[in-house]
Amino acid sequence: MHLSIQEKARAVKEASRVLYTCTSAKKNSLLRAISARIRSSTTDILASNADDLARAREQGLSNVLMDRLTLDEKRIVQMTKGVRDVIALPDPVGRVYERVKRPNGLRVEKMRVPLGAIGIIYEARPNVTVDAAALCLKSGNAVLLRGGSEAIRTNTTLVNIITMALRDVGLPAGCVEFIDTTDREAVLTMITQDRFLDVVIPRGSQQLIRFIQEHSSVPVIAHGEGNCHVFVDYSADLRKAVEIVFNAKVQRPSVCNAAEKLLIHKTIAAKFLPRVTARLR
Repeated sequence: MHLSIQEKARAVKEASRVLYTCTSAKKNSLLRAISARIRSSTTDILASNADDLARAREQGLSNVLMDRLTLDEKRIVQMTKGVRDVIALPDPVGRVYERVKRPNGLRVEKMRVPLGAIGIIYEARPNVTVDAAALCLKSGNAVLLRGGSEAIRTNTTLVNIITMALRDVGLPAGCVEFIDTTDREAVLTMITQDRFLDVVIPRGSQQLIRFIQEHSSVPVIAHGEGNCHVFVDYSADLRKAVEIVFNAKVQRPSVCNAAEKLLIHKTIAAKFLPRVTARLR
């Protein structure tokens, strides 16, 4: 059955009430099921990704975007490892992180609780679908996902896999919903679902984030413009520093945490710059 964006937002809101009371064991059981199903569905994921890549080539996507879009067996293994890393994190829900005793004897506590129903909008990289779902589920939040149009087939397959895992552990499909249309108007419809969504998180270009902030009737959590720095101090081991700088930029230049700015202490600049420039070349 095809659900409208409003119906999906409503389903996420209803599922968030179920997740709110989920135990850590139940949430971790779900994440293990997701990890296992992704591993066993590698062939289907790669087939969907191949369709997205073929369409992207026809549209003339840049090499950087093609790399972000591409999945292979190694990246799928990394995806499942990411889910297991989330399992290993302490459950934040219910943790008291501040206590104050007032002069009248009243004790006031601050406790971490789920936000509820989250909308996440992101671009290009399909692994974000799994990362975002895993983090939301671990923290007791249901999520409505809207990925980039370039990865529509891969993302749809990944969410179908997550839906099967939800069924495995007896949780509602609405815990993770996905907007499976490439229509740009879908974003505008999504960010005006303030009856059902508690917060929207855009992840992507500054243009995307500005658009969300300007048009959303749902509260927005927006990140700032990234600029990843590496600083080499005068006391650094220059041989190690060269390799750190090289790895920070060259390991995978297309990702958002690749180094973008190199700062060097002026007292070692004459010695370090020729070495690092040669390595990078």
